[in-house]
Amino acid sequence: MEIKEFAKKMRSAVERELGEQYTVEVKSVTKNNGVVLHGLLIHSKEQNVIPTIYLDGFWEGYEAGIPFADVLQKLLSVYREDTPKKKINMDFFYSFDKVKERICYRLIRKAGNESLLSEIPHVEFLDLCICFFYAFQNKGLGDGSILIYNTHVKMWNTNVQMLFELARTNTPRLFPWECTDMEAMLTEMTDEGDEVDLEGLLHDIPMKVLSNNKRIHGAICLLYPNLAEQLALREGGSYYILPSSVHEVILLKDTGREELDNLKSMIEDVNANLVAPEEVLSDSLYYYDFVEKMIKRIF
Repeated sequence: MEIKEFAKKMRSAVERELGEQYTVEVKSVTKNNGVVLHGLLIHSKEQNVIPTIYLDGFWEGYEAGIPFADVLQKLLSVYREDTPKKKINMDFFYSFDKVKERICYRLIRKAGNESLLSEIPHVEFLDLCICFFYAFQNKGLGDGSILIYNTHVKMWNTNVQMLFELARTNTPRLFPWECTDMEAMLTEMTDEGDEVDLEGLLHDIPMKVLSNNKRIHGAICLLYPNLAEQLALREGGSYYILPSSVHEVILLKDTGREELDNLKSMIEDVNANLVAPEEVLSDSLYYYDFVEKMIKRIF
């Protein structure tokens, strides 16, 4: 069954299960890097927040052999558990004074995001773009983010420069950076029962992983004020920057022995095989030059 047919069938089933007080629609949602997901929007007269449940994972489960009735009940369970039980007051979002302390920034790549970039305020950086979001925090909704669009900028009577100045202060405060040894991160990610020769694996490539304490959209940490230079001082000089995903970057000290073509191939291979398409940051290799105090794109 194609996903569009699955989505239509799921919409009808959810409407039937929830009853007349709910209306359900299917909407294609374009995410980072032009990735299109299929969302199920459930409208309720009791709530003013309309949750979007992405159907792609449910469809994959159905295609793998899970009965449709089981997939439907799992989706309804997610909806009931994650949806606020009462209306959420969102009036604060109309006031710039009430949102400016939680305006933050993150990195996406330029190529593949042209349509999105035409609708959102952004600042170009090499072959990447800095875009902005509101770091949401609410007892009913939990933590999340609201992407800032050009319509918000107009509503708030502000500009990109103001968003940037706020974000470069707010983001390090709300999402502090962490720079971890690759070995420590792999140990954290590896189950205790797994046998991995980390010392042998990393002996010749002592890499560091830079992200934030949430490990979400942490690649932007690279642009935190003065951090790139601070890391160079700590590591003893210039270093290469490998964009692992939108969530983190890998730092490798420049010893003069690195094969740049191999590093480039490593980035491309990881992006093609290990990173979800919507989480790819870039296929480029970057470099922090300690003498010139700047980040460069090598190729």
